[in-house]
Amino acid sequence: MRATVDHPTVDRPPPAAAAVDLARLARFGFLTLPNYSMIALVNALEACRMANYIAGRDDYSWRVVTLDGQPAPASNGMTLTPTAALGDGSADDIVFVCGGVSVRQAVDRRVIDALRRLARRRMPLGALCTGTFALAEAGLLVGYRAAIHWENLGSIREEFSDVALSPDLFAIDRDRLTCTGGTAPLDLMLTLIAARHGAAAATRVADQFMVERARRAGDRQPLSQASRLAHPALARAAAAMEGAIERPLPIAAVARTAGLSERQLERLFRRHLGISPAGHYLALRLARARELLLQTAMPVTDVGLACGFQTAAHFSTAYRRHAGRSPRAERIGAGSGGRASPPSPLPDALATGHRP
Repeated sequence: MRATVDHPTVDRPPPAAAAVDLARLARFGFLTLPNYSMIALVNALEACRMANYIAGRDDYSWRVVTLDGQPAPASNGMTLTPTAALGDGSADDIVFVCGGVSVRQAVDRRVIDALRRLARRRMPLGALCTGTFALAEAGLLVGYRAAIHWENLGSIREEFSDVALSPDLFAIDRDRLTCTGGTAPLDLMLTLIAARHGAAAATRVADQFMVERARRAGDRQPLSQASRLAHPALARAAAAMEGAIERPLPIAAVARTAGLSERQLERLFRRHLGISPAGHYLALRLARARELLLQTAMPVTDVGLACGFQTAAHFSTAYRRHAGRSPRAERIGAGSGGRASPPSPLPDALATGHRP
């Protein structure tokens, strides 16, 4: 496990008061961390390429960079060339940190120092996928609204309480542009293209990629199972559970929120998810616990408390029963490499509705 980087306040610049002019962003630097998400990066730079193609001129330029100029391996094992050295960032209007799996191990002191140097120069900074963690770890998102991939959202909220983590696809707050992973960077870049060339130009780029609608910053990530449940009462119940992990609600209160009796709620969960409401609630809490174990340095006892377990013994027993190993063994065996952690029975339990 990587040692936690300290957050000294002496070289942490305050948030910029003025918003960056999105129309002026035309030269993009993509700082690729080891195991970055290639799909997130390619969606961003391909939007620039297509905008140039449609305009018939090179309005946009981009660089794939690392600290030393050596290509970084993406999470799919591939590398991109040419890759240049970041340098002082003077060749870029904005630098996006591109993260992916094992982001904690990728963010070392050199990365922290490089990002802080850019911030001192008032360089606008952005992030794709889990790159937001790097900006937060460097202390460069204090007081900002920011977005990060849904798989890391809960753990980052626990760790960085001074950052307003958003469930949106992307967030633009003054001189920080942060974005989730997958195809969301395409939506962010379409927003920048619209700011520079107008909505019609952004629509033409979207049409080339057969995108029906460019999503906006206010559009949400598919964060929860509740958002995918077709039955409205069941969705309300699941959402109530997801919103009360640290202080679990009585099942009777969940039923009232859903507008059902406890017996009706039990039947709905059994019919649609194959599990009792209490079993589903426990699986949600344990899935959150696993996320915190693998993505934060929180003490195991604090993880249990954050997930609604009143004692360490209760937490350990419940976790072992579901995952087949104790919370400490989970952390030691899998490490805490962010999204690189190996699969666990816990997410499967949520996806299928059945306990492992």
